[in-house]
Amino acid sequence: MQIDWLFGLAGGVIIGLAGAVYLLVNGRIMGASGIIGGLVDGSAGSQAKERIWFLVGLFGVPTVLALLLGDIRGDGPAETYATSNLAAVIIAGLLVGVGTRMANGCTSGHGVCGISRLSLRGIAATVFYIMAGGFGVVIFKHLLGWV
Repeated sequence: MQIDWLFGLAGGVIIGLAGAVYLLVNGRIMGASGIIGGLVDGSAGSQAKERIWFLVGLFGVPTVLALLLGDIRGDGPAETYATSNLAAVIIAGLLVGVGTRMANGCTSGHGVCGISRLSLRGIAATVFYIMAGGFGVVIFKHLLGWV
């Protein structure tokens, strides 16, 4: 039985709920790149502790669930990788970082929180993220064969 869509649905609900709670409690948008960026460049100030705890939860909860639940799908490793080309992974990560800085936010800030608030900037940024991803697949996988 195909149930992967349930995991996507559950993850989407949890991310949406986290974004709503973060906005209600802190009065700020839950953008992971901004949260991490503030820690890296030192602009977090008095919010550093809160941001660190956010990141602990962001990485810690899935790790704990994976350790407790293991492979609940029963069809092998839970993670799949599109490529084993480490250079492509590094370049992709750097391009995502550059795009995030250019757009003043990431998919959690623009895609989840921006669209839900009907922000034109968030909607436009998300459209361009998706288009860039599509172009990336065409160029790096189909034309160049790197991935």
